[in-house]
Amino acid sequence: MRGVMVMRRARGATLVEVLVALVIVSVGMLGVATLTVQALRIGHNALLHTQVATLVSDIADRIRANPAAGEAYHCARYPGGPSERNCAPSAASPLGSNCTAAELAEDDLARWLALVRRSLPLASSEPCAADVAYVPPALAGDPARYRVSVPWVQRGDSAASTYVADVLLMAPATSQ
Repeated sequence: MRGVMVMRRARGATLVEVLVALVIVSVGMLGVATLTVQALRIGHNALLHTQVATLVSDIADRIRANPAAGEAYHCARYPGGPSERNCAPSAASPLGSNCTAAELAEDDLARWLALVRRSLPLASSEPCAADVAYVPPALAGDPARYRVSVPWVQRGDSAASTYVADVLLMAPATSQ
């Protein structure tokens, strides 16, 4: 080739093509990262919903096991919040102690509220942030009603979510 250099056509990708491919891959990876973060948040919120349902079921079982307590399960009765009465066995009192129905209700309520505080990000730090309210029967033979409400804050939400459930306790049947 007499003094003329022959330009060979470059083989491979140019810098512009590489940058375009990199942008496309980056956008896809950002989408995947966003979906992953959202899936984790939704999974955590689902776990909180499950914990709330389990906690409400727990206090409902405690109320049903102590039907004579009535209004003693009403959280507002205790100005500073209910106190543990060591009715149930614990590290401090391995055998527990004999309690009246009202003392057992206060003990149940105090232990349940402590469990709620440990398990959930509550919307409030008040003693009865998770609340049990007693609604006496309107007529003879009507069930006693306990309204259980648990407000908590989910990740990504500024407002609190509240789970409300009614526990009905039928009056014992009278023999005729």
